[in-house]
Amino acid sequence: MTQPPAIDCRGLFHRYGKFTAVSGLDLQVAPGETVGLLGPNGAGKTTVIRVLTTLTPAQQGEVRIFGLDSRRQTMDIRHNIGYVPQQLSIESALTGRQNVELFARLYDVPRRERADRVAGALDAMQLSEVADNPASTYSGGMVRRLELAQALVNRPALLLLDEPTVGLDPIARDSVWEQVDRMQAEFGMAVLLTTHYMGEADALCDRVLLMHHGELQADGTPAELKAGLHDEVGPNATLEDVFRHYAGSDLDAGAPAGLREVRAARRTARRVS
Repeated sequence: MTQPPAIDCRGLFHRYGKFTAVSGLDLQVAPGETVGLLGPNGAGKTTVIRVLTTLTPAQQGEVRIFGLDSRRQTMDIRHNIGYVPQQLSIESALTGRQNVELFARLYDVPRRERADRVAGALDAMQLSEVADNPASTYSGGMVRRLELAQALVNRPALLLLDEPTVGLDPIARDSVWEQVDRMQAEFGMAVLLTTHYMGEADALCDRVLLMHHGELQADGTPAELKAGLHDEVGPNATLEDVFRHYAGSDLDAGAPAGLREVRAARRTARRVS
């Protein structure tokens, strides 16, 4: 029997008053696939993530997670996913272990398995030695790894990451992604992530989706998307070039004239090099 998609989102619309945040979005993610959802601020990425986690009900369209309907099978979906939001979600007054134990209870991890699951999640994130220290003493990178431990304690089939490495230094970012990669290899989970770090998306993602003004503008492997700009940019196109191609007109419109000229010169230099 064919396994249903990890994410199957069709015709999703979501509005805040008169503002349309997501407009007719179709999005599919296969089991075990890592997909990057990119776009400028305000593109609708976080709204999509919140709908997929069932924290925000789908207003119009159909959303299924492993075949489960997001409107009627909310709790079943939540038992199958892990979620790391943009904003920090730990309780700083609790220890690392207590934070993960709290999520184990929220995810209904069986009581007889709870202690082992919590210890395993902390160990996987390399936090065992500080597990009984207050979370308020953790560095930024440790906090993000603790949030990953929370999200992974129920061994989710789908992990949703909304800019999980924002504000982290390069070493801390690498540490977070090493742990995600290891857990994905162990459990075969699908991953949907948003990020503004184009290098992360290029290195980590099997496929990249680019949103702008609530609509999906591009869908392909990083290599395919970069190759699509060969005539415009040249053979050394980057995902940043892809990003600017689909969203750059708006970004450049608000940039100082001198900066626009520098960007244009760089694009010309890459094209002729």
